Amino acid sequence: MPENPLSDRWPLAPSGAADWLRELCADDGVTGFLAPPLPDAAWVLNAMYEHERGPVDISYHEHRQALLAAGRIEPLSVAGIDLEVGVATGGGLGRADHPGPGWRRLRWADLARRTGDPVVPEGRPPARHCFPSARKDGSWPLHLDPPTEGSLDRETWNRLVRVLTAYSPDGPDTRCLAFYNPLMLRGADFENLHVRSGHLRDAEALYDNTDADFSPSNLWAEDRSWVLCTDYDLWGTKVAGPPALIEALLTDPELEALRLPWSP
Repeated sequence: MPENPLSDRWPLAPSGAADWLRELCADDGVTGFLAPPLPDAAWVLNAMYEHERGPVDISYHEHRQALLAAGRIEPLSVAGIDLEVGVATGGGLGRADHPGPGWRRLRWADLARRTGDPVVPEGRPPARHCFPSARKDGSWPLHLDPPTEGSLDRETWNRLVRVLTAYSPDGPDTRCLAFYNPLMLRGADFENLHVRSGHLRDAEALYDNTDADFSPSNLWAEDRSWVLCTDYDLWGTKVAGPPALIEALLTDPELEALRLPWSP
């Protein structure tokens, strides 16, 4: 079994360390704990990107079908079951880095103005149902790299950690705990929650936990003054904490964050 480089800085903590979140959220945390305001809250949206010269008139699904027809890729199948029956929507699940040269950040607000769709549909969280007008038959255009699902992207995670550090009681020395939900772990355990303890100064390293391909489901200060909540099925992270922290997230030039009145 490969060694996990987090062992020294983020050793495993008792699974009971997350019991307060289970009680606070009245939930089992299988996809992560979505905390209520503490006393305020905002959603930090995962990054999406746009290619400067990418084709705007072809979707991920059309592109994949063209490659299959030309014999340039093999059809996906598992145990003889054809997996090409659905729509290739684009986007991914889990960790995500900047796509590389030619790609630039596309803010959700800018895409909303372009399409006429709301940034997030009323009554819903940020997830795969966002921006239906940007897609063709459910598939994103090839020149857009949509938000990853179930995990913050690396750029957003690192920036969020820096903002948390500025608004935490002990700055980089703030003691924290991190929870990874069982769906994201290679060795899923629904009975013993995977919790790690460490300091905020080392939080960027949590992104590369070799036990999971995701950012943590939850990260919180040991004094419970704030908590991050990244649900396995969503495109954003809810941050619950004091008003000063939430205002800093809403006005940060590198993050894109918003309040959702229907998701306090």
